[in-house]
Amino acid sequence: RHEKSMLFHSTPVKPESLEDLWENLSLKPANTPQVNISDSLSRRVINEVWQEQTIARLLQLVDLPLLEPLLEHQEIRPQLPQPRKGTGCVITSNYLDREILKAFSDSQTDEWLSAAIDCLEYLPDHMVVDISRNLPDQPDKADTWKLLLFENIGRYYGQKKEPLLSHASEIHSGIAELLVNGKMEQSLEAVQLYLKLLDSQVREEFRRLLYFMAVAAHNSELKLQKESDNRMVVKRTFCKAIINNKTLSRGKTDLLILFLVDHQKDVLKIPGILHKMVSNKLVALQKGQDPSKITGYTFCQKLDEREYRSNTEKTTKDELLSLLKAIDEDSKLSDKERKRLLGQFHSSNPSIFMQYFGDRVTNMCV
Repeated sequence: RHEKSMLFHSTPVKPESLEDLWENLSLKPANTPQVNISDSLSRRVINEVWQEQTIARLLQLVDLPLLEPLLEHQEIRPQLPQPRKGTGCVITSNYLDREILKAFSDSQTDEWLSAAIDCLEYLPDHMVVDISRNLPDQPDKADTWKLLLFENIGRYYGQKKEPLLSHASEIHSGIAELLVNGKMEQSLEAVQLYLKLLDSQVREEFRRLLYFMAVAAHNSELKLQKESDNRMVVKRTFCKAIINNKTLSRGKTDLLILFLVDHQKDVLKIPGILHKMVSNKLVALQKGQDPSKITGYTFCQKLDEREYRSNTEKTTKDELLSLLKAIDEDSKLSDKERKRLLGQFHSSNPSIFMQYFGDRVTNMCV
């Protein structure tokens, strides 16, 4: 702990933005590519690069009508309940109750209990006291106590006014659309990128709650409600605590929640592509390159002017032929309407018209 303290409390350095760094950097490249990034770039710059590249990659996967919510969400950070820590020399009965629960959890090999007790650090004292005073004294009462845990955690999160995933809610629709279309790999990466943008405190609370949800949902030994599947009970209980997006349909919200639960082990991992994008940009910054010219990872393929024009002409031609075919074969059009549309097409694109109809063109009255 002392070493960590020394690491993060070294000689104060004036915070740098990417613009400040560019103005002050020497244009002379580093002598060796193996440079310690943490020594040459400030923590602020590194964090800015992570956020910038995360957003850039996310926008390649999800259509977002407005970029502002994504850029502004970290500027407004609501005060969230923090995990309780030791209070030094002052030891209260509430603190003892929490320590008793922690000691009980450490003595167990039950994943369900450990996941649930980890969540209790965010609950208010009166709930924790009630749970602590009902610790099971007999092994056969363990399931009853687990249900009490689930009920209290569910009640606390059911009363939360702000869902954990409230930032840039427009992205919810994009991810849900990927899921609806069966694009599982893209969905997982989009979720990973979205969660990477979470404030660290919210991310930790979300990690604990999602872990508990996944364990409770997939545990077949403890039935949460007699007539319902555990996954459905977990979804109903914690849905609004995770996502409460009024612009998202109920079906898509449920789909997204269940995807998070079922992929709990993977959703908080960092995509390999993002690691590469960040690494490339940080190395380039160290070499004194202009940040605005570092594009990072892209799906685009470079074409020279001749190839670009050729591709453009071919694509335009193919689309026009497709349009003409649709007009010609649309059985819902009346003869009069079809003739009118064909006439308009012939006037603006006679060569395409001739190519499509060939010998039939002599029989066409347009």
